[in-house]
Amino acid sequence: MASTGHAPNLAQVAASKLSQMGDRTKQLGTAMQEPARQNRIILVIVCVVLLLDNMLYMVIVPIIPDYLHELQEAAEHSLVPPSPTHGNSSNATAAHRHAPAGDNFDVQIGVLFASKAIVQLLVNPLSGTFIDRVGYDIPLVIGLSIMFLSTLMFALAENYAALFVARSMQGIGSAFADTSGIALIADRYTEEAERSRSLGIALAFISFGSLVAPPFGGILYQFAGKRVPFLILAAVCLADGVMCLVVLKPFSNRERANMPVGTPIYRLMMDPYIAVVAGALTICNIPLAFLEPTIANWMEETMHSSQWEIGMTWFPAFFPHVLGVFLTVKLAAKYPHLQWFYGAIGMVFIGASSCTVPACKNFGELMIPLCGICFGIAFVDTALLPTLGFLVDVRHVSVYGSVYAIADISYCVAYAMGPVVAGKIVHDLGFVQLNLGMGLANVLYAPALLLLKNVAQMRPSYSERNMLLEDGATGLYASIKMEQQEKKRKGLCATMEENGIETFVRRSFSEEESSGGECA
Repeated sequence: MASTGHAPNLAQVAASKLSQMGDRTKQLGTAMQEPARQNRIILVIVCVVLLLDNMLYMVIVPIIPDYLHELQEAAEHSLVPPSPTHGNSSNATAAHRHAPAGDNFDVQIGVLFASKAIVQLLVNPLSGTFIDRVGYDIPLVIGLSIMFLSTLMFALAENYAALFVARSMQGIGSAFADTSGIALIADRYTEEAERSRSLGIALAFISFGSLVAPPFGGILYQFAGKRVPFLILAAVCLADGVMCLVVLKPFSNRERANMPVGTPIYRLMMDPYIAVVAGALTICNIPLAFLEPTIANWMEETMHSSQWEIGMTWFPAFFPHVLGVFLTVKLAAKYPHLQWFYGAIGMVFIGASSCTVPACKNFGELMIPLCGICFGIAFVDTALLPTLGFLVDVRHVSVYGSVYAIADISYCVAYAMGPVVAGKIVHDLGFVQLNLGMGLANVLYAPALLLLKNVAQMRPSYSERNMLLEDGATGLYASIKMEQQEKKRKGLCATMEENGIETFVRRSFSEEESSGGECA
């Protein structure tokens, strides 16, 4: 009888616990939908996306050459490809490094490394247009899903063809995830200081992912095998995708049918201000993209550097990169009209540092110019990425998919050429000439940023953007709201002029005052 007496009590306790859990879940869901908190969560999601993409981009650097040596030796001896788990990995690595490779081995490595950037370069115009049509959340989920499949394929690949497909798939995923993620930050953070700070945080994660991935991949590859680093990245990618589904709820957005059409990407490319920014982003990243595939051989030939020195070459540069991001964000908040000047300073830093690389005689000296290059890149990226969003706000429609696809294309041009063109230049002209040419290109391009000097003055006193901000709407959602408002105002028949929206809005304001918002 005692047991039957306790049963109702247990049921009541269980029901009470379930009710409390349901209430807490509702409270958590309500808190996550609060705009400021949701924006912070979205920033975390995007930062993890960029971290994953750049870690996957660089984690193969210490893994793939050695693994392909194993596959090649197995094919030469007509053996089954060896297990990726290493019993005596250090000796095996040394043996494979000096093993006779095929004539096309270096070409295969270069093509594999460049395939991601090439595919991303080709897909970006399509992904940018797609993002402008459907919004930022669905492309972000698509990109994360493709990156997850790509990472799993890297873990399970047992031949060159599978690795090539995995690398190319990563390019497709990056074209959707990176572009939509950065555009989503620009859309949610509309105030210029907040936008600069948020994009600066995202750039810091890009840098951290690129620089920490080679040691991460090399250590896990040596002690745990090829699959483990990729499986860890796949698990993080899956968790980030689930968070994206929970927070953004991409497939339940009913406002998408009213979403305005963004400016076509070809028209944005013809905008002279956007073209100047895109050129700066390409040229400032060329030293990094060209040195990554060539500096290891140069260090072995000139410095007789050990493998750990080559592996740690770029890691110290993470700290000046973060410092550059921090300084640019602080300066932009205090002097926002000098964004062009910060970008020019960064390009001069990159040029001077690139020219001094060949003069270095040891590993310690080499760290200084490499830190200078990353410091300058931080200045350029942190200053010019928010400028792209601002240019779209004042000269085009405030939908950011295509403009940040152009920024992604700028990066991909540099990184697609790096593994292919840099080796050819070093072979034909020499490592010194390569660095002098890259440094001179950056210094000569810096004055072109003077064309951006008057961008800050383009901010109209009565713009469509400011009208919407008064009502509390932002970015893409502001554009949706504007479209709904225009249905109520039947007479707004003025057209945008070539130099912006100021004439249109001033006329609409005067007409609203005289006729209640309708066109006279």
